[in-house]
Amino acid sequence: MVALDLDGTLLTSDKTISKINETILKQIHDEGIKVVLCTGRPINAIWPYLEQLGLTGEDDYTITFNGALVVHNNDKTPLFKSGMAKVDFEPLHKLAEEFSAPLDILNFERVYAISDLKPSMYEQQFKGNIEFASQSYAELAETESYAKAVVCEEPALLDDFVKAMPARISRRYHVVRSQPQILEFLAPKMDKTVGLKALLNHFGWNFSNLMAFGDSQNDLGMISHARIGVAMENGTDEIRAISSVITSNNDNDGVGSYLKSFFSVR
Repeated sequence: MVALDLDGTLLTSDKTISKINETILKQIHDEGIKVVLCTGRPINAIWPYLEQLGLTGEDDYTITFNGALVVHNNDKTPLFKSGMAKVDFEPLHKLAEEFSAPLDILNFERVYAISDLKPSMYEQQFKGNIEFASQSYAELAETESYAKAVVCEEPALLDDFVKAMPARISRRYHVVRSQPQILEFLAPKMDKTVGLKALLNHFGWNFSNLMAFGDSQNDLGMISHARIGVAMENGTDEIRAISSVITSNNDNDGVGSYLKSFFSVR
């Protein structure tokens, strides 16, 4: 199984899949290798990429919401799902209020831009198809299951927010900086590894059957667990330090060039 992060990994800087990457991924997929996109987004937001790669067959799945939801691509039914309750976000909402920070909370279908806080940039930053609704924290349903929360802010302001974040918050969530302007708050111990473990188990496999590609903090788990963890040249120092292999950057077909060599693609 080949697991692929999107931004900064499979996607170029202009958010496209290069023709070389597309061709090589289609070829190994046709030869029986499981190709699995791993993202913080919902499946509808990345559907054009799945169609481009032909990942719409009976055995095709996607890791979404950074591991909290594994989706069977061709009918979009869940294989695995793990969410949080509204009450789990109360400390984060109070912190955002204290620091005049924005906050978005996602269930598995839409994004709630929390209207009683600073307006968020997340809808403008978000690339893909998902509903955004403006709602106060008090109006969020107690009975819904939520995937994660996001603080989306200018990178320098987000740096300040991270530095000021108390330990009680960082201990309560799995906090990852998925992009310079996006800080994600997941359930404790939730990351792409959780979803990949469920999917590998579904096929009767384990992490010895996994190759994973990534570039940033939210890829650390899958890179460290995979038999072959491949970091992008443009990846963070942290991700490159724990990887088995470093390939070329996302604008230079880094995914395709390594796969071509490893699988002897012609």
